[in-house]
Amino acid sequence: MRTFDEEIARRLQEAADSGELSRAESYGKPLPQDSGWDATPAALRMPMKILKDAGVSPPEIAMFHERARLKRAIEMTDDSSERTSLQRKLSELEQNIALRLEALRVNASL
Repeated sequence: MRTFDEEIARRLQEAADSGELSRAESYGKPLPQDSGWDATPAALRMPMKILKDAGVSPPEIAMFHERARLKRAIEMTDDSSERTSLQRKLSELEQNIALRLEALRVNASL
């Protein structure tokens, strides 16, 4: 039974032997630098790249979307008790965002 690394090596060799690799547009060229790579803490670069390549956004992005939704809801409501409740939720969310971003900045982890 082959290990995972051996299976990867076998499939890469098959692709190289069939010419599939050399037909790739970027074959033999350096990969383009990803925007934001240098601004991302070193410990988070690879995890963030994996998420981006998989089409998955980091949880902080969902938090930013929720913040925008809450701000719109606050602007649109006429009910003062609902506005107060939404403002409280917005304040808590903004604190969570600030804490997560600070943790990323300081520790490069959550």
